[in-house]
Amino acid sequence: MNSHQVAVVVGAGAGLGNALVTRFADEGMRVAALSRSGGAGQPHRDQVRGYACDATISGQVKEAFVRVRSELGPPSLVVFNVGIWDQGGILDISEDLFEQAWRTGCFAGFLVGRAAAASMLDSGGGTIIFSGATGSIRGGDGFAAFASPKFALRALAQAMARELGRKNIHVAHVILDGMIAREDDSSGTLLQPAAIAESYYQLHRQARSAWTHEIDLRPSSERF
Repeated sequence: MNSHQVAVVVGAGAGLGNALVTRFADEGMRVAALSRSGGAGQPHRDQVRGYACDATISGQVKEAFVRVRSELGPPSLVVFNVGIWDQGGILDISEDLFEQAWRTGCFAGFLVGRAAAASMLDSGGGTIIFSGATGSIRGGDGFAAFASPKFALRALAQAMARELGRKNIHVAHVILDGMIAREDDSSGTLLQPAAIAESYYQLHRQARSAWTHEIDLRPSSERF
């Protein structure tokens, strides 16, 4: 049981976000589920609380972490699971769309990562996990607006890991190489949210002497 631990999931919602909240709550952790709507979005549990937060706005991120620390305790695990799916040819992508993709996929990661690191430095350490994608390592045809912030988020995670590891903060980046199922799927062609969430939790459990910085997860049928 980890009833003394607090987890923060930034990007709680249908699919992976809720699976992460559920997995951490099942382990006995107190969980802050952050989303723009603020709804917890999963079966009511005494240890889960929803917080409204637009992760692209610095003031809202800072306020959310202050509230979580005050109401639940200092977080020992923070997951950044925010992103938007932007597809289009290079001539079709507007300046506004590209900038919004960057703000959502990378700048928000910086804001959350900074807030998480500040809190963990004060409390003695913890785990910060960033959700990546195939676009984190490969810019595909029609995915310039999606891959660009994913590449940048990966670089942010690497820099943070090298800076914060010696300060007892484990920073990990997870490449989700495949489509994520919205509901149970036994075909083996889609990533199952509960299975992904289990991998995230095991990253948090790793001993300091054998930390993983990056893993890639994909269904057995996915070519790579």
